[in-house]
Amino acid sequence: MGPRVGVERFSSGSRWEPVVGYSRAVRASDLVFIAGTTATDPRGEIVAPDDPYAQTAQALRNVESALAQAGASLRDVVQTRLYVRDIERWEDVGRAHAEIFGEIRPVTTMVEVSGLVDPSMLVEVETVARLPDPE
Repeated sequence: MGPRVGVERFSSGSRWEPVVGYSRAVRASDLVFIAGTTATDPRGEIVAPDDPYAQTAQALRNVESALAQAGASLRDVVQTRLYVRDIERWEDVGRAHAEIFGEIRPVTTMVEVSGLVDPSMLVEVETVARLPDPE
């Protein structure tokens, strides 16, 4: 079964995408879905292993890059999901999220998870955006 018409997939070039079978971003009509995104640098290394604020900020920069690749921006985000390893540090995660989305105010869920793919990952962010209507 081939790809559906009106669906476009985007890759970050991560070595994990073909292994797991996912796309970094998928644009379907006017919606853009960004896969769970972590605090990796351009080499794929995890940044700030013990800093949930810095990891959230980096993950959101990575989300911004994936959105741009799919023709969207942070202003188009309508939903975020924050998966955190230690909910007691929610304020650090929330502060980084608010610095980006304080005026945009997407619906947001933050939940604690028992683990992520790599133990040094503290935060993973999933995002949904809606492209603006063409002028």
